[in-house]
Amino acid sequence: MPEITPETHVIDFRAAEQLLAARDPRGAVKLLDTVIAAHPENTAARLLRARAFFAAAQLRAAELEFSIVLEREPDNAFAHFALARTYERAARPDQARRHFRLAAALDPQPEYLAAARFDDDGDAAGAEG
Repeated sequence: MPEITPETHVIDFRAAEQLLAARDPRGAVKLLDTVIAAHPENTAARLLRARAFFAAAQLRAAELEFSIVLEREPDNAFAHFALARTYERAARPDQARRHFRLAAALDPQPEYLAAARFDDDGDAAGAEG
């Protein structure tokens, strides 16, 4: 059995990125499981594993990983956006909207703003007067 080194985990992380890009999220998750077991504090690995879970339609696992990332990095706009997409796929629109709006507030890029749908807010009209 080959020796496991920190470099091995970097190689596994990069390979997992490639697998996810090649639409093999389950393969990516397998590689990332070992990386995260060795480095549970590694937020980048957790974010990548969350994306892989999402791509594999493992929504509960994706939700958990995105939530862990946000506990550590509450200002991570991408993690809020991805968690919102996860809630959206799980038919939980209120939770999705909250995280879409947090993502847009943290990073007002067009995709986040469009998903936040601030102009659809019926209660905002009454608050203006």
